[in-house]
Amino acid sequence: MKRFTMVLVVLVVIFTLVVTTGCGGSKPKNDWERIQQAGKIVVGTSADYPPFEFMDEKGNFQGFDVVLMEEVAKRLGVKVEWQNIAFDGLIASLQTSKIDAIIAAMSATDERKQQVDFTQAYFIGADAILVAEGSGIQITKNEDMAAYKIGVQSGTIQETWVGDNLPNATVSRYEKADQAIMDLKSGRVDVVAMDYYAALAYLQQGGITLALKTEFSGEHMSIAVRKGSTELQKQLDDVITQLRDEGFVDKLAEQYLANR
Repeated sequence: MKRFTMVLVVLVVIFTLVVTTGCGGSKPKNDWERIQQAGKIVVGTSADYPPFEFMDEKGNFQGFDVVLMEEVAKRLGVKVEWQNIAFDGLIASLQTSKIDAIIAAMSATDERKQQVDFTQAYFIGADAILVAEGSGIQITKNEDMAAYKIGVQSGTIQETWVGDNLPNATVSRYEKADQAIMDLKSGRVDVVAMDYYAALAYLQQGGITLALKTEFSGEHMSIAVRKGSTELQKQLDDVITQLRDEGFVDKLAEQYLANR
């Protein structure tokens, strides 16, 4: 009888463990399943790049990319948890699983594709070369920057272009775009290369002028995910397609970019 009771107790314990494990849910097979189970997607951005991403006076994330990502997450049925990270640290944060995705006006370049996977482009942008007001500097083509002290944000396609095409140029690299703008105004650098729409936002502050609207490597802005995160990439692609087809992205561009 004691033996029967002991066996019964063991069976009850085993049954309880099985039920408890089942209620807790199975281990997620991929990033998308994990995000679904958590009910949130952790997104990294560099909130120093208006109008794409910036912090408002109340400390809230704002901008073209922010609104777009919030809508993407809404349609996926999850919340966004934002992480503000220096641009040149975003990919490393993604690779080490500190974040699930990146949206930061980041172009899907061949170099970056070796480190992360990208969705389809959600926006095709342009580039700009800025100079200080009254400097007298004339820029008619990208290569003209070689004669001057150049400022770029670290990790950007502008930095890559300058490094690849102007190897002998004097270049200052900055963690944040606004640091480059400050040095341009103070004369520590002569020109700054950056995204065109971000440049328009800084032009409104005064003290600098647009020397050239240009293209360095093609601004195909996309959302980055970890290498091999196929299911998450597909989910994001599907929603981006919906938003483009519905005209949501165009309306967002009109709101944040058209009047700049």
